Amino acid sequence: MKFIHAIRHYFEVRGFDVSSRFADKLGIRTTNVRLFFIYISFVTVGLSFGLYLTLAFLLRLKDMIYTKRSSVFDL
Repeated sequence: MKFIHAIRHYFEVRGFDVSSRFADKLGIRTTNVRLFFIYISFVTVGLSFGLYLTLAFLLRLKDMIYTKRSSVFDL
């Protein structure tokens, strides 16, 4: 049981925060977005999990490209 809790804790701490970022953009609660991904994964037999991972990758890529720099010397 400890191993399962350790894995869950790892993914909760170091997750991509896809659902919370989309919830902030849309102005709704994070739990509603998470429930949407859970329900849609049951309907589409797991295809939304691939969509979730793709969105997480794109958000991570966007963060790496579009970082705010405070001055010219931060290059």
